[in-house]
Amino acid sequence: MKLDRRKLVTGTMALGIAAGLDGYFGLNGRSGFGPASAEAAAADADPAELAKPGPMGDMALGEEDAPVTIVEYASMTCPHCANFHTETFPKLKEEFIDTGKVRFVFREFPFDDLALAAFMVARCAPEDKYFPMIDILFEQQSTWAGRGADPREELFKIAKLSGMTREKFDACLKDEEIARGIMAVRERGANEFGIDSTPTFFVNGKLLSGNRPLEEFENAINAALG
Repeated sequence: MKLDRRKLVTGTMALGIAAGLDGYFGLNGRSGFGPASAEAAAADADPAELAKPGPMGDMALGEEDAPVTIVEYASMTCPHCANFHTETFPKLKEEFIDTGKVRFVFREFPFDDLALAAFMVARCAPEDKYFPMIDILFEQQSTWAGRGADPREELFKIAKLSGMTREKFDACLKDEEIARGIMAVRERGANEFGIDSTPTFFVNGKLLSGNRPLEEFENAINAALG
């Protein structure tokens, strides 16, 4: 999924979106993104700079001292991201994350207000429910993000699976601090690492762009392992 750099949300815009829930989804669920631009095209990144978390901290799977770190920037409304997470990621997790070879860091890079809303809901869930929520959101992407859907109600159905009440759900989508934190991750990804499409991966700082097959991840990981 390619970023229209003219529609990159700023932190201030994110606060406006979070404060106005009705306009947040709008009739079409895709409004409110203001202008900004990335500093440079995506390229290999300094692992030390890449390792710096956003204001809310990183969400990660695997051992902290794993020899290889994969950082993914993804959008919840990105079909290529959904395909990666439903088809490739389970095998990657079994082969490398669960065996202690890889630490997987997942970073929010919403392309539109609906993706931002989905990320906010995942962040509002208990921490141990974050990745299960991400999995379900990707698996059911066509349901809550599809044309003709009522995104607020469909997202609430998913949120309830984590034990979230309607009251907490509504409050979550108006939480300016969470919106600001997510957008800070996105802005840094675009401006410091040149990210303009999702999914974008870094394997120990080496760029791997797009929805790649498992074999390419295996090659990149094995090269990093030496």
